[in-house]
Amino acid sequence: MFDHGWNNYLEYGFPEDELNPFECKGRGSDKANPHNINVNDVLGDFALTLVDTLDTLALIGTQEQFENAVKLVIDKVEFSNDNKVQVFEVNIRVLGGLLSAHIFATDPTLNHTIRGYKGQLLTMAQNMADRLLPAFESTQTGIPFPRVNLKRGVPPTETTETCAAGAGSLVLEFGVLSRLTGDMKYENAAKKALKAVWSRRSNIDLLGNVIDIQTGQWIHTASSTGAGIDSIFEYMLKAYILFGEEEYMDMFDDAYKALLFYVRDTTGYLYRNVHMSTGSLMSSWIDSLSAFFPGLQVLHGDLDSAIKNHLVYYNIWRKYHSLPERFDFYLKSVDLPYYPLRPEFIESTWYLYQATKDPFYLDVGEMVIEDLNNRTRVHCGFASIGDVNTGRLEDRMESFMLSETLKYLYLLFDTDNTFNKLDSNFVFTTEGHILPLDKKYTLKSMYDKLNKPGIRKLASLQSTPSGTCQKYNGNEKILGKHYKYHHIPNNLDQSSMYFQPQADFASEIAGFSNTNNILSDAGYCESPLSSANTFRVSFGSKRRQGLKTTNIIELLGGYFLKSLSGLRLEFSRGNGGYVMKGG
Repeated sequence: MFDHGWNNYLEYGFPEDELNPFECKGRGSDKANPHNINVNDVLGDFALTLVDTLDTLALIGTQEQFENAVKLVIDKVEFSNDNKVQVFEVNIRVLGGLLSAHIFATDPTLNHTIRGYKGQLLTMAQNMADRLLPAFESTQTGIPFPRVNLKRGVPPTETTETCAAGAGSLVLEFGVLSRLTGDMKYENAAKKALKAVWSRRSNIDLLGNVIDIQTGQWIHTASSTGAGIDSIFEYMLKAYILFGEEEYMDMFDDAYKALLFYVRDTTGYLYRNVHMSTGSLMSSWIDSLSAFFPGLQVLHGDLDSAIKNHLVYYNIWRKYHSLPERFDFYLKSVDLPYYPLRPEFIESTWYLYQATKDPFYLDVGEMVIEDLNNRTRVHCGFASIGDVNTGRLEDRMESFMLSETLKYLYLLFDTDNTFNKLDSNFVFTTEGHILPLDKKYTLKSMYDKLNKPGIRKLASLQSTPSGTCQKYNGNEKILGKHYKYHHIPNNLDQSSMYFQPQADFASEIAGFSNTNNILSDAGYCESPLSSANTFRVSFGSKRRQGLKTTNIIELLGGYFLKSLSGLRLEFSRGNGGYVMKGG
């Protein structure tokens, strides 16, 4: 899939920003309509897909492909264009792509160093950041203008309204640039912007969606985990992971508590749009961008909440074979019907598989692959879905299809990949760019403080034998014994998501009927397996007074029986075979 998209972009799209997969042509900025922000916010005539895909090539492609792409960027890409672009989009796609590729090209531990490379990508990243910095000037709050002209600076007529995510999701890229160049002006500007937005939170610690950069007043007061606000939470937590500075974690802790208390509904599955001052409901839809949030919850260690949240989007995907931009959970229908090949749902699926090793999430990935190939693959690439109800396609393949969507799918199935086992402070940006940062670049290295009392330690997926979260199935009781965590979920212990009542409840939220499940009126599974066709097998034994022995031993993700004596098993027919219900 990646080769199909990448090779067609190189052949038909480059040096334009994107590929039009119907026409097999490139797409650049819309010069005929400068007000077309859907295109011009992102496309700045700087070979966007090429830059955005660099670290994906290092991860998925060959070393030769990676080196050739780096050479193309150095030789062909210019940023001195007379284009007005969105600061947020250019930061996450261009600046992040350049920085990640530079780290891959120079860090020998990542095994992708380029002989003769002289740091040109870092120089280009600094060049781009310098063109974005005027957005931070002439503001009364430190919150940047949303758009800037790469050649002329901020236009005199530029709006002063920006979203919380756009202003608060710059610190990872700007921070890494400052650490690598030694010039702190970039990180200081981004950090000031994040703190300026956070300082204007409501009395109940919720952020609004749109704010005026000059007055600091909120224009749109809806608080959520979705579009316009989503990645500010992501960058709070990931800035702490990457840089090790406590103030970022303090922000995230307070923000997350407020989200759970006011934005999450009483079922624990939905994260709604509520008023930032009261927590009252403002709309009955959720959007596809908020599908990233379960992944962030995994990173934070709240696995139970992540599983429930993810199941909602899983069932919406099953219903439409894609994820509509907005879904109305009250009407159980599509609110905005398009799907531009977004990665957020796949991203969360990858995080949950890393944390649980539940094969359910591999099946989710297989479902996504089949649907993408069946519904969006065309002769020259992959097309966006214009209407998930009818399957109508649109002639656009955005850069994140290669930089994120297929990257997370690849990592989901490449279980032995280095980045599935790397236990360090590296993060994925909100554009899926990989940013490892050597501890020598941290101002307050967390690594030097981990053994000191009172220092919060980061949760690690590598701290258990199988690399799963210790909270996983922490309350399950199997064969009369409590386990802190399962190494690998399997059908015998029925810990996989297929056997959990959460799946039934989430399908009801999405309005997706599953005839195989038996639901109670309350929406949870009263009896996962029918009592019909149930039988028991027991083996006789000679009782020995006072003697206690253990005949069942958990071994390598399964169970070993030392003796059949006294064993009693109960089986039930289901899913084309028999499943053990108890013993």
